[in-house]
Amino acid sequence: MSSAPPPTVPRHTGDRPDLSKPEGTDTIPQIEHVIVLMMENHSYDNYLGMLSRADGFTRDPSGKPTNANPDANGQPLRAFHMANTCQLQRQPSQAWDASHKQLGQGDNSGFVQSDSGPVAMGYWTADDIPFYYGLANTFPVCDRWFSSCLAQTFPNRRFLLAATALGTINNDLSIVTNGPQPPNGTIMDLLNRHTIPWRDYYTSLPSAALYLPLFNANADKIAHIEQFFTDAAAGTLPAFSLVEPDYDKNSEENADDITLGESFSAKVINAAMQGPGWDKTLLIWNYDEHGGYYDHVVPPAAVAPDNVPPMITAANVQAGYDQYGFRVPAVVVSPFAKKDYVSHVVHDHTSILAFIETKYNLPALTERDAHADNLLDSLDLTGDPAFLTPPTLPAPKNIDGTTPVCTAPGPIPNPAG
Repeated sequence: MSSAPPPTVPRHTGDRPDLSKPEGTDTIPQIEHVIVLMMENHSYDNYLGMLSRADGFTRDPSGKPTNANPDANGQPLRAFHMANTCQLQRQPSQAWDASHKQLGQGDNSGFVQSDSGPVAMGYWTADDIPFYYGLANTFPVCDRWFSSCLAQTFPNRRFLLAATALGTINNDLSIVTNGPQPPNGTIMDLLNRHTIPWRDYYTSLPSAALYLPLFNANADKIAHIEQFFTDAAAGTLPAFSLVEPDYDKNSEENADDITLGESFSAKVINAAMQGPGWDKTLLIWNYDEHGGYYDHVVPPAAVAPDNVPPMITAANVQAGYDQYGFRVPAVVVSPFAKKDYVSHVVHDHTSILAFIETKYNLPALTERDAHADNLLDSLDLTGDPAFLTPPTLPAPKNIDGTTPVCTAPGPIPNPAG
């Protein structure tokens, strides 16, 4: 019988998970390769609300969601099935003000009346994204994985790298070029300190460039996406990998056809599963933020990472980093993943940092990763790995993955949905 995973140890900034062991000690040798595949801009309900397990939509006797939000006239707009896999050009919105408006009165009732508009209530199903539904039905799906803050890509990906957004609330490039640097560095800096190898495998842009000193000092660790597939096939992936889509074509942000991103993800995940390093791999598939799409679970309070407040003006919604963003899809993929398991544990992007810190006994970068759960609830590291033989997952809807299957979204809201 397998034992329960060790609990996440409460910490503070600078604390190691195990004070009895030196920094850099590998405490989880079963895992040698951690891969993060973070896509763009979809909420849990928008993608997985119709999943047959976990906490998704509430449904009526016909199987259609009953979840609704008031429209501009105060009339309820129920969640509807998108007519195809194409998205609008400029909606929905995940901007700071829009995201906070979507909270409504703390009941997630403001999505349609925010800048997202009616498309916020659209969702997709297993017919649209079969690979993703197969993935979420096979491996542990996390139905309490929240983005790290109620804001856009840059702030949330900064949390992924450094457990803080350092005041960022939007995608302003001037903050990247001239903004403050994390005083305790990034997770890559901690890995460098102990010569633990990592790579950022990019297609169009590397996330490491969100902190320019990190990017400039590690040119040898920034590699094109094709190198990922070469390394996966050879079993030479580093200890930590970021794998990134083409943010202009297949990241799944609007106005992408989402099948292009699903095809890219399927290629990445299958490469990891079929490579000789699979037996020692942990891959996390998730999304940076909700993209402005509806989710029914109110994000809970979070530990503020540091004393750096959001760079907001009097015109912005007045709020801090002491609340998570909305839920995003997330699945833990590993031979050691628990079978038939749904994780209801609260996670955010800094849970990935907490896992790496737990594995290598590294100090917490901020209060956020110090308090984050370390993902071990989804793993069984003591028994025979349930997925040592990689499962066969459904093919993505778009097998080719280079040509969209639609050219424009259908009617919104979809009257047939």
